Formats: sequence, C-alpha cells, structure tokens
Amino acid sequence: MKTYAIVGTGALGGFYGAKLQRAGLDVHFLLNSDYQHVKQSGLVIESIDGDFTLPSVNAYDRACRMPACDVIVICLKTTHNRLLPDILPNLVKSDSVILVLQNGLGTEAAIAKILPDRAIVGGLCFICSNKVAPGRIHHLDYGEIKLGAYADGYQATPITQMMAEIATDFRNAGVAISLCADLLLVRWQKLVWNIPYNGLSVVLNATTDRLMADPHTSVLVAQLMHEVKLAASACDRDISEEFIEQMLAYTLKMKPYRTSMKIDYDSGRPLEIAAMFGTPLQFAHDRGVELPLVGMLYQQLQFLNAAALPAKNYLPGDEIY
Repeated sequence: MKTYAIVGTGALGGFYGAKLQRAGLDVHFLLNSDYQHVKQSGLVIESIDGDFTLPSVNAYDRACRMPACDVIVICLKTTHNRLLPDILPNLVKSDSVILVLQNGLGTEAAIAKILPDRAIVGGLCFICSNKVAPGRIHHLDYGEIKLGAYADGYQATPITQMMAEIATDFRNAGVAISLCADLLLVRWQKLVWNIPYNGLSVVLNATTDRLMADPHTSVLVAQLMHEVKLAASACDRDISEEFIEQMLAYTLKMKPYRTSMKIDYDSGRPLEIAAMFGTPLQFAHDRGVELPLVGMLYQQLQFLNAAALPAKNYLPGDEIY
C-alpha cells in the first residue's frame, strides 16, 4: 500500500487527501494556519458526492516532521513554490513520485531541478472546491483529474506503471481519473479555462455564471480561449474548436462559482499570476506568438495584485509552511 504526503491541505489537498484516507490509504497532511484545528478535530468534507468527516488525520506543521512517502502530492498555491526546495527533500525516498496538482505551466520543470532523479507527474484538476473554514472543505462540483508524466522539455511520454497505480488508488477513493501521454497538451487545455475565468473573475469582480450570462463577457471569454489555442499551437499542441465549445458548455452548466484566483484576491493573498499567465505568455513569445488579450489581462492582474496586498495587510510570511 502506497503512502501519500499532501503538501498543502486546502481546497484540493484537503479534498483529495481525505478521499484517499477514507479509502484506507496511509495519508500525511502538511498544514499551516489550521494545523492545530485539524490535528485536534480532523477534516470535514462537504461534497455533492456525499459528506464525510475524518475525526483523526496525520497532521503536521513542518515537513521535517513528516515521514518520507511513496507519492508526494503538491497542492500548494504556486505563489508558495519558493518553499519547495526546503520541503521536498524531507519527504522523498529513492523511488518517490512527485504528483503536481497545480495550475499553470512550468512547475514540473522547476521541481525537476530540485529533484532531478525523481519521477514527476503533472495532474490537472477539473473541480469546483473551496476551503470554507479551518479543516472544512466544500466540494461543489466535478472532481476529475488528468495525469501525465513529465519529461524534459514537456515531451510527450508513455503512460507509466506508477501512473496507473496512482490512478487505481484515486479511483478506489472515488475520484475520476484519466491518464494521458502528453502533459503539455493537457496543461494548455486547462489554461483554456483557467486564463479567462480566473483572470476576468478578478478584473470584473464576477462569478462564472455572471461572466457567461452577459453577452459582452461571454464573447471575451471565447476570445481569450482562442488566444490560448493559438499559444498551444505554437508549442505544436492542437486544441480543437470542439474542445473550446465543450469548455464553454461545461461552464454554463456549472453551479455559480467564485474562482480560486477571485477567492485569493478577496482574501488579500497573492495571485497565481506568474504560473497561470506569465509563463504561458513567455512560452508563446519564445515561439514568436503574441497574445494581446491575455497580455492585457496579465497586466491588469499585476496592477490589482500590487494594489490589493498592502491594503489588506498581507504579510509575506502568511500561510507559509
């Protein structure tokens, strides 16, 4: 039986880690602000798939106190990735796998520099989930994960036995999961959704349903999606028109949702601008492609992020593991 380390017990890590533990797996949770609460009271999951409580979990406030595990699941916000060089060496064994459940581009390549001899798998989470209180996760909709192995330069690579084994653990925990041979493609596919909805939700102070209901913003969402398609094409990855239509339809059916970036902004936390906007823009620019709408959204988010943090008294040490 594999052991799992959850690095970042928030909306994703808390939900998926709790599901894995409920299925009987040995799971260890790294927390920060709600460490004492979770250590004493466990985790509460409110989910469309059924509510459940874990009264007792393996909770830690420092990575150095955790055991080395078979699978290290990174669920930190990318704004905290500067901590990974200190966190990860405490958790890995010689054959550990790093599973990156983060938005944006570039994290796997950065982790490969920290741990060049470990297998790295990227995971794209298609889920509506929020941490609503200490140790309490509200899962609103969806939940599927797509997994792809990382290879240098994001080359397409075959599905590995370890990926299949991890997928089996998640499926046994009730999580829908699919495996792919092209991690870069699925990362661009996720950005088709993340770039317009996360960015516009902050700039326009709107939930997903409002963005889709207004004829002006719904057109802007589609235009942004097509710019992401152009960027993916510059990386020799094809995103079909059918996929874009699917993402638009998917969001129309979604329950009204405040995106993760909007929640971070409203809470005065740093926004995941670099991974979700800056790196994709750089990928495209390096291949001779400019994305004017995405670039404008990136600049607007930078302005709002810089203006909001001092006003909300955010301290650089907040929410640090």
